Amino acid sequence: MKRKVVTPQDAAALIQDGDTLTTSGFVGIGVPDELLRAVETRFLETGHPRDLSLVFAAGQGDGRDRGLNRLGHEGLLQQVIGGHWGLIPRVAKLAVEGKIKGWNLPQGCISQLYRDIAAGKPGMLSKVGLETFVDPRNGGGAINDQSTEAQVQLMEIGGEEVLYYPAPKLTVALLRGTTADEAGNITMEREALVLDNLAQAMAVKNSGGVVIVQVERLARAHTLPAREVQIPGILVDAVVVSRPENHVQTYATPFSHGFTNRIRSPEGEIPPMPLDPRKIIARRCAFELPVNGVVNLGIGMPEGVANVAAEEGLLSHVTLTAEPGVVGGQPASGLDFGAAINTDAVIPQNNQFDFYDGGGLDMACLGLAQADAAGNVNVSRFGPRLAGAGGFINISQNATRVVFAGTFTAKGLDVAITDGQLQIKREGSSQKFLPEVEQITFSGARAARLGQPVLYVTERCVFELTDKGVALVEIAPGIDLQRDILDQMEQPPIINDLHLMDARIFAPGEMGLRRDLLHLDLPERIAVDADERRLYLNFEKMRVRNQSEIDRVAQLVTEACTPLPGPVDVIVNYDGFFIDEALEKSWANMVADMHARFYRTVSRYSGSAFMRMKLQEVFPDARTHIFETSEQARSFLDSKA
Repeated sequence: MKRKVVTPQDAAALIQDGDTLTTSGFVGIGVPDELLRAVETRFLETGHPRDLSLVFAAGQGDGRDRGLNRLGHEGLLQQVIGGHWGLIPRVAKLAVEGKIKGWNLPQGCISQLYRDIAAGKPGMLSKVGLETFVDPRNGGGAINDQSTEAQVQLMEIGGEEVLYYPAPKLTVALLRGTTADEAGNITMEREALVLDNLAQAMAVKNSGGVVIVQVERLARAHTLPAREVQIPGILVDAVVVSRPENHVQTYATPFSHGFTNRIRSPEGEIPPMPLDPRKIIARRCAFELPVNGVVNLGIGMPEGVANVAAEEGLLSHVTLTAEPGVVGGQPASGLDFGAAINTDAVIPQNNQFDFYDGGGLDMACLGLAQADAAGNVNVSRFGPRLAGAGGFINISQNATRVVFAGTFTAKGLDVAITDGQLQIKREGSSQKFLPEVEQITFSGARAARLGQPVLYVTERCVFELTDKGVALVEIAPGIDLQRDILDQMEQPPIINDLHLMDARIFAPGEMGLRRDLLHLDLPERIAVDADERRLYLNFEKMRVRNQSEIDRVAQLVTEACTPLPGPVDVIVNYDGFFIDEALEKSWANMVADMHARFYRTVSRYSGSAFMRMKLQEVFPDARTHIFETSEQARSFLDSKA
């Protein structure tokens, strides 16, 4: 048996000038820093290997010098295809300055390409990237003018537009596991994620390349449990045992048993957030969580939604996920991002993106760096600063509904929360809501055309995407509409119906969101006065987002009205009521059924002129009566008595 254990220096010597390299890792998880350090050291000492091509999916770095930043030397790299660039500024700088060729492609597409390369396929087809900067009509993901080779092509299949991502030939893989036996079998029991290691190893091996794996310990040959092996030894050419400082579990946490998900962490392991703009935004986003649904939380501002969900006791009622493969539990944040505690499963990254791309997400909450009047969002490029899209395009384009989260302005924003009122002490110097974004990472026009519900949540207001553009729909208590919102936007939004954000968002302590989202208060919203034969339905600030909630209303109304001797008059409060547009017809059908079975005269009211108009559209019947106040609604019924 060939002994596969080598020194880091010998491993680096296996890489030849001009090789195409792929590496594992997500932020600071699973990054083979011992191997990357050895490559960097060899290059600085000898000038080799040089002119490498690099292909990576997730960003791998700490924003300074670790991870792929170790390869950020002129001459070492010739070209780079990557998903997220924000954590590797040394490499990004080379691309922005035109010293290397560079492309930013969707992280999920690169992740899935590893499998296609392994299977010998020429590339992959996907709708991911259409009408964004990845679309060849909008630049094809090229970072600079010298990046002219097409890395994505527009095609038409079956009358529909798709993008074709050609498969690059990979010749070296630098991967990471926990334990290797002498035959090269690799387990990952102390790693927070499994990522794309298996697919990458297969892709490189089947391309005739070299697979090198960094581990933290060795075992005797063929002693590892077969079900624990993530990378079979037949795919591995060399193994390097890392020093502990180059094999931390994440860049923020050297090691946590909770992140291995081999134990269940106690409640409160991740402490609650302080009440600041970040928590305000996370709290408002949490109002959108779909009960019993599947949610993706992006990096940055959306990370706080997991914390709020835990604080509100909602984690058992929603499945939170992150793109590197965690399913369920509570995702971590910061340089721990990608890890999670108390998960239901940890799956390969490419499989997670299969699920996302196929429409598996009920909701995605993603970052917001720039937005414009058409609803486009940019998180990927800001002048000379290259952040990269990461998995943003895959996720935002395919989730059932999307919530973008970010502060209203940036750079120096300072706010205070006093007695439930939000005050802007110092405005951020950089505006985020622009006439046009610098780069389209999310296409508002496409989302509006396809009927995808989209919200834009900030600490002081909430916007909604409509077929006519972005509309302002909520404002925080204490905020001045003109001074704090309109004067900070280069182009005014649509304003049809403006509500106050929920006061609980700005108060200390728990919000009681579990009660709202689980509709535990729904029985209290339905009351019958048997003497007057009147039914009172209080739908104030009620949010209806799925068919089961409509069915529950029908069930409770039926239970309330069935014992009565005849039809009842009905008063319905629709103040602040919200229902997904796709469910409006179903709601109207339910109401029509209740009307046919139990109702005599129905009187509805809402203080919002816009809501009254919407109700008239949903209930166009001439018998529909919609008033501005409860007194008017009651008086109407009294006049019919």
